[in-house]
Amino acid sequence: MVHSASVTPLRASAPAAPLSGTHRVPGDKSISHRALMFGALAIGTTEIAGLLEGEDVLRTAAAMRALGATVEQRGAGAWRVSGRGVGGLVEPADVLDMGNSGTAARLLCGLLAGHPIFAVMTGDSSLRKRPMLRVTAPLSATGASFWTREGGRLPLAVQGAVEALPLDYRLPVASAQVKSACLLAGLCARGTTRVVEPEPTRDHTENMLRHFGATVRVADTAEGRVIELEGQPELIAAPILVPGDPSSAAFLLVGALLVPGSRLTIANVGLNPLRTGLFATLREMGAILRVENARTEGGEPVGDVVAEYGPLRAVEVPPGRAPSMIDEYPILAVAAATATGTTRMRGLAELRVKESDRLAATAAMLAANGVAASIEGDDLLVHGTGAAIPGGGLVATHMDHRLAMSALIMGLAARAPVGVDDAGFIETSFPGFAALVNLAAGGEAIRSLA
Repeated sequence: MVHSASVTPLRASAPAAPLSGTHRVPGDKSISHRALMFGALAIGTTEIAGLLEGEDVLRTAAAMRALGATVEQRGAGAWRVSGRGVGGLVEPADVLDMGNSGTAARLLCGLLAGHPIFAVMTGDSSLRKRPMLRVTAPLSATGASFWTREGGRLPLAVQGAVEALPLDYRLPVASAQVKSACLLAGLCARGTTRVVEPEPTRDHTENMLRHFGATVRVADTAEGRVIELEGQPELIAAPILVPGDPSSAAFLLVGALLVPGSRLTIANVGLNPLRTGLFATLREMGAILRVENARTEGGEPVGDVVAEYGPLRAVEVPPGRAPSMIDEYPILAVAAATATGTTRMRGLAELRVKESDRLAATAAMLAANGVAASIEGDDLLVHGTGAAIPGGGLVATHMDHRLAMSALIMGLAARAPVGVDDAGFIETSFPGFAALVNLAAGGEAIRSLA
């Protein structure tokens, strides 16, 4: 699917009824990518249930096939991966196209760096603008060689290390993608790979490494969180149940917080504490948000999240919370737009290098719909209306699925409909988003502008 070939403008307006019911969102994207990759590196057959079947993850599945693993879909969300063992991937016969997925591209750099094979990777026009030096620079110390366009951008070629060296690397900024790429490369290295992160980031890679039998040690120290991986383990196939993606659940939950009279439940949501910064922030804002049926599945905490409509107040979001909610700032900005007072979200430099300059695009989304917002350094300030959002604007989405979904949720809580110039790429991460929102709203709150 080439996103630019089929532009899909949509418009969202206030629903005729409150949001209600119990719903499920697609599987966690971060866990889905990793399940396919670790399945390809394991000995035996890994059974995966609940896999996200958006385009981003399907690109990873195709890449694992190209690298020699057997990857089969057995049913809705049910997949089977027969792996080749650590170090056993084969040279792909063609270019690996990662579509719109920065996560897949950066993790794959780590996977390829540890294998003595040559590969070329590309992506869509949005991904080809995103920086890869943050992963290729540390991965070069394994003995791998990388060639990129100017600025470290895709297309990218890699010649993996013949005998990968273990890394000892301190991340300059917290990034789960860079950490994971280093650990994936470290699987093929003899010895201990050591990564230090200044702030804890999502730890799905560490959890899954243990699930497949690797030895991983994590310690909080004065220099940061230290992760150590013993290299060249024999990973053994293990079943994976992918929980609902908390980043996807966030959109409907915020919608319920903002549409008067709403009470909505999202079942089976992943609640890894390194992913739930948005939920903590919303509670600080006074949101009625609670977890029911909390449990652990496949090493990950899971629960049903209930959201109810109620007034919100402005807060200051500390920069240290950013790694646990880096993808949720656009939808938080929508919630903050209705709050009483000015919400300051601090330390958002990372948003400048997402699918779009997400910091500037989020401010522009608000401004286009009558909400005052400003950027001070790396901080985003949202001056809440204390009431309904004026709306009426058309949002330029810049091929950013999270921006598009946030704008459409804004339309549910606005006095005038909110449009987006293109929503076709929402399917990359949240298949069926508009249909699910309309189901919760009991009508056609989101409709085509075409």
